[in-house]
Amino acid sequence: MKTKLRKSIKSFISHNWQDESPEAKARWFQSLSLEERIEILSFFTDIILENNPDIVERKHVKPSTGRVRIVRRTQG
Repeated sequence: MKTKLRKSIKSFISHNWQDESPEAKARWFQSLSLEERIEILSFFTDIILENNPDIVERKHVKPSTGRVRIVRRTQG
């Protein structure tokens, strides 16, 4: 990632579970400029391809069978 983006990511540190919610992450992502969003997309794409270079060869990806359950911690 470029230095500008690193600064914007590291400028805020929180230990609050509410800042880890999907909604909070979406708000953070939407606060980024288009250039910063593209940098993040490129960053994650590079990580994926580094760890699994054969992923681009897969043509028939099957969805997960069965149910997916999302478990959230309740406050209190």
